[in-house]
Amino acid sequence: MGFNCGIVGLPNVGKSTLFNALTATAAAQAANYPFCTIEPNVGRVGVPDPRLGVLGQIGKSIKIVPTTLEFVDIAGLVRGASKGEGLGNQFLANIREVDAIVHVLRCFEDSDVTHVEGSIDPIRDAEVVETELMLSDLDSLEKRLVQAQKRAKSGDKEAAAAAALMEPLVAALHNGKAARTAIPAGQEEAVRRLQLLTSKPVLYVCNVEEASAATGNAFSTAVEAMAAAQGARSVIVSAAIEAEVSQLPEADRAEFLEGLGLADSGLDRVIRAGYGLLGLLTYFTCGPKETHAWTITRGTKAPQAAAAIHKDFERGFIACETIGYDDYVTYKGEGGAKEAGKMRIEGKEYLVKDGDVLLFRFNV
Repeated sequence: MGFNCGIVGLPNVGKSTLFNALTATAAAQAANYPFCTIEPNVGRVGVPDPRLGVLGQIGKSIKIVPTTLEFVDIAGLVRGASKGEGLGNQFLANIREVDAIVHVLRCFEDSDVTHVEGSIDPIRDAEVVETELMLSDLDSLEKRLVQAQKRAKSGDKEAAAAAALMEPLVAALHNGKAARTAIPAGQEEAVRRLQLLTSKPVLYVCNVEEASAATGNAFSTAVEAMAAAQGARSVIVSAAIEAEVSQLPEADRAEFLEGLGLADSGLDRVIRAGYGLLGLLTYFTCGPKETHAWTITRGTKAPQAAAAIHKDFERGFIACETIGYDDYVTYKGEGGAKEAGKMRIEGKEYLVKDGDVLLFRFNV
């Protein structure tokens, strides 16, 4: 079960630098000119979770396996992208395939790094990109809506339902509002299948200069207010610092960050925020061979959670032995939790909770 976030923004805002640091590679070329990213770059990153190490110690695990999140670095968009300007629709198509959007905004002044709009204004930049995404969505939806309405007039019930789904989305886009603001109640999955750019959840990443990495600046404050008004999330990061951190040995990173007044890596915050943005949670399997973190969406029942490990686990699901993370730690593992009566046997209707330590019983 894979989940991914597309990193978007105008050219030269620090997208590829952020991506490189996220994946700790130089896979995406970071250069000071537009469209240096010609193909979307994809990288999988481990989701930081201190619980893994704790469980691994208790279980005396040989191997620790974090859950992962995929990031896709997409070339910079410009005004007119929805009409083919710049690299245009090629990249809009790539965005359609991701689950959420990480929108990087330039929140720093630097005369050596050109800005495609000629000045620093992250709110304007966000509106430029969002407008292009809305225009692309509108172009795509209007064509489908007309076809559905025609079929609906001839008595096609499926087409009528499709038209009813699309009509409020088209109306919102005409009014300059993102599709995510007009999703009919209970129709989230149906809208997701439409692959609309502006129906996806958004995380704004404020790329600030090194001196503002801990506290932010006036630009990032404005972005935070904009995100809050939209019900979106925002994170402050200095891509330049993160690029340095990614090149350091793991053992030296905490000290380096502490020297800059940072409690943790900005990248860790981006990953965690992206994870939360997608409505994901983590459960664990723990034993002497390995402690493994698994990703599922909130509200997933036990058999479907088992499918994250293997489809056979879902197909032959019988039950799952369940211990909450806190109980597993308090009672020093499976044996202690069992003795304390903290292990439960859950069936097919059980909704898996974040931090559950599970052992699946199945028969295929």
